[in-house]
Amino acid sequence: MVEGVSGGVIALTADHLPQAHGLSQALVWPYRLEDWQFAHDLGRGFAVESANGKLVGTALWWPYGETFATIGMIIVSADAQRQGIGGRLMAALLADAAGRRMTLISTNEGAPLYTRLGFKPFGFITQHQAVLARVPRIDAAVPVRAARPEDRSAIEAVDERAAGMERKQLLAAVMGIADTVVVERDGEVCGYGCVRRWGRGVVIGPVIARDQTDARAIIATLASAYEGTFVRIDVTEACGLAPWLVEIGLPVVDRPVAMALGEPPQAMPGATLFALSNQSLG
Repeated sequence: MVEGVSGGVIALTADHLPQAHGLSQALVWPYRLEDWQFAHDLGRGFAVESANGKLVGTALWWPYGETFATIGMIIVSADAQRQGIGGRLMAALLADAAGRRMTLISTNEGAPLYTRLGFKPFGFITQHQAVLARVPRIDAAVPVRAARPEDRSAIEAVDERAAGMERKQLLAAVMGIADTVVVERDGEVCGYGCVRRWGRGVVIGPVIARDQTDARAIIATLASAYEGTFVRIDVTEACGLAPWLVEIGLPVVDRPVAMALGEPPQAMPGATLFALSNQSLG
């Protein structure tokens, strides 16, 4: 049993991150300390400490435009369970993000709390990962090329159509550390994808495309440099890519539920969100 919890919920600061990393390691979550720093810099976080200053709980959220947010990295240490810490963290987070429509990807353990708070399921995510034994075939008929700086505004536009919300800050951060490719047809960027170091190896995402053919070509191109590397990709079940990902050697290891408080974001025609940047950031 952890020593008594002190005070209320406080802001999660950069000084907390090594302990936050320890909390996620205890759950065998793959975040590196660098991944915590990346997420913290993009969003707003809350923490609960024990009376002796030990971090026992975290919760973060990330603003997208003026009307949306995603929620994630909600952890309560095993020795501080059943003390209402998760509820307190969520209450502080929801108050801070009040007025926004919010989404999260729920663990089985977290779903009852989120349901009590008014979140409703709206789909599933399939998590695929493995050491990539061989790189997938790239469809040469799809015009994939490396992204250029002048593509930024077009990438932001196609991302907003597919994600249903404005994510410029996320894209700037991800593309600052990722390799990015685009699909360009008739002078128009109609899809893109990123791969970056994350967790145990690399994560592929976001991936936005007009259809499965383009999405597969983007993913195959991004994966082509990572034979023998641990590769992860989280895709919406609705996008239909799961069977192909299994076929190329990335099996399903989890199927968490996506939940929303308020109406979930709606995509516009012509672009589909296939892969998330990761489960917390959406």
